[in-house]
Amino acid sequence: MSGYQPHFEIIGNYRLIDDGIQPEATIMLRANGKEMHEADTGVGPVDALAKVLKKSLKSLFPEIDGVKLVDFSSRIFDPGAGTAAGVEVEILFSNGKDAWRVKAFSENINRASFLALVDGFEYGIYISRPPSPTLPLEGGGKGRG
Repeated sequence: MSGYQPHFEIIGNYRLIDDGIQPEATIMLRANGKEMHEADTGVGPVDALAKVLKKSLKSLFPEIDGVKLVDFSSRIFDPGAGTAAGVEVEILFSNGKDAWRVKAFSENINRASFLALVDGFEYGIYISRPPSPTLPLEGGGKGRG
C-alpha cells in the first residue's frame, strides 16, 4: 500500500498496570492533529488495552465502536527450537460485516497484543472509510501519449 498514511499514531507507548484483578491501561495517541491521553480498565490486560484504544479513537472515528475482538490466540516460540524467544499473537476482528486477522510478534505477550490491536483497529478504520479521492490522470485517464 504505497503512500498509505495511518489514521492515528501512538505517542510513546502504552502503560499497563495489572494487579490480577482489574488491569488498567493508559495510552497517548495523535489523530487528525489532536493528541489524546486516555485510561481504561478491563477484565484482563488485552481487554484493557483494547478498551483504551477504542475510547481514544471513537470520538474521531465513530465506526471503531462497531469493531469487536472475536478471537485471541498466542503462540510461544521456544528459543531451543532455533528461533528467537518470543510470542506471536493473533487476533480475529469483526465489524459485523467483514472479518480480518492480525498477527504481531514480540518478546512480551502484552506488547505483541498491543501491536496486533493497533493494526486491527487501524484496518477497521481503513475498511470503513471511502477511498480518498484522487486527481484524474492527465489526458482524462487515456495515458500521456
